[in-house]
Amino acid sequence: MPTVLKNYINGQWCESRSSTLIEVINPATGQRICRVPAGCSQDIADAAESANQAWEIWRNTPAIQRIQYLFKMKHVLETHTDEIAAICTKECGKTFAESKAEMTRALENIEVACGIPTLMQSVFSEDIATGVDEFVIRQPLGVGACISPFNFPIMIPFWFMPYAIACGNTYIIKPSEKVPMTMTRIFELFETLNFPKGVLNMVHGGKEVVDAILENPFIPAISFVGSTPVAKHVYQLGTLNGKRVQAQGGAKNAVVVMPDAEIETTVRIIVDSAFGCAGQRCLAASVVITVGDVAEKITGKIVKLAQSKKTGNGMVGEVDMGPVITMESKERILRLIQSGIDEGAELLLDGRDVKVTGFEDGNFIGPTILGKVSAESEVYKTEIFGPVLSFINVKTLDEAIQLINLNRYGNSACIFTRSGAAARKFRHNALAGNIGVNIGVAAPMAFFPFSGWKESFFGDLHGQSSHAVEFYTQTKVVIERWNEEWSRKF
Repeated sequence: MPTVLKNYINGQWCESRSSTLIEVINPATGQRICRVPAGCSQDIADAAESANQAWEIWRNTPAIQRIQYLFKMKHVLETHTDEIAAICTKECGKTFAESKAEMTRALENIEVACGIPTLMQSVFSEDIATGVDEFVIRQPLGVGACISPFNFPIMIPFWFMPYAIACGNTYIIKPSEKVPMTMTRIFELFETLNFPKGVLNMVHGGKEVVDAILENPFIPAISFVGSTPVAKHVYQLGTLNGKRVQAQGGAKNAVVVMPDAEIETTVRIIVDSAFGCAGQRCLAASVVITVGDVAEKITGKIVKLAQSKKTGNGMVGEVDMGPVITMESKERILRLIQSGIDEGAELLLDGRDVKVTGFEDGNFIGPTILGKVSAESEVYKTEIFGPVLSFINVKTLDEAIQLINLNRYGNSACIFTRSGAAARKFRHNALAGNIGVNIGVAAPMAFFPFSGWKESFFGDLHGQSSHAVEFYTQTKVVIERWNEEWSRKF
């Protein structure tokens, strides 16, 4: 892989028209591993024009032929799983096992998208009036684009891209400038698939490239995952320009623990949820809401298990948790921890001074737990996006649900209980798009949409499954009359 990464446009590797470069840093070592172009609007213009031209041919390629490329795509990714996962860990920081798990979720989406010949089927009604039939057909939109985040450089583009191209659209992926190497390697492997030129494109860059995607007239459909402020910007500017936009934002995911929860299992699941991927995932448990006296049974056990987790370089086998993505992220997380303490929270586990021998320049923070957190505090209201877990205690399930519903985010909410009645009440009343019952990470399988409510999502249709098919197609209603007497005249 070159030290300065290139774009992939119209079936060719090409240099950005921007001369400005961004350094890509290994978060475990603090060392530069490559440089990536900052990008410019002309890069997007080139990619969008190429993709638009390719669409005229690709949209008329039968769906059964389009998915043959996806079958090959799945095979090539499976064959190179370890290689891609190692690159992901190197630039993203998560453990090698977490990177491989991310690849698994990407492959699931390719598998589901291979069902497009069935998923794109619609409805037909004969004789809506005498001799008149009516039916709906789905047709592709044109050029789609994905603006991808740093935390899942493999998985998240595959929430969108396989469905888009299977439906007959062409596509542009903009990887995060923090983690561009993973998708670059994937595109190198995709060259062997022999897609028609212009069907798949990749453009590197930062904000100028994002805004160019949102404004380019050849791109009618945009998918985004990132923070809520940027998601709002993407949604507002994209829709202002008449585009379909699905913008996944931030989260503050609560886990409710009822007095009847199975303690040992609940402890293990919560710790894995809160500190997996160093807390840098949109479904990570961020707040534990204990109901009644269960706090006395569970809090100490969670602290003890979290304390046993080993922080270090994600490529080392016995490491449980890697670094956060940048030094700036580390400093922001440390500030939030201190603000929680200043506002009266009890520091139950302090991971701020963790040291990793041989990797002193890495962005490491150990598991950190705050008790007696106030619902009015900054640390409770803010998406920390790091390995920090807060505890709040309430008296009833109703109070717990009220706390969740008052939060501006609505990505995920989970409950641990042995009561079917409590679980049903929770799933019905909790205002979040992904609900877990005795589950710590409520991540939908690829054949279900990845939901999200309130300020965790802007748009109408989510990624994955039937929502992705609807997002990347537009419906056309056809009303037909054929008269036998007319036919006899010819």
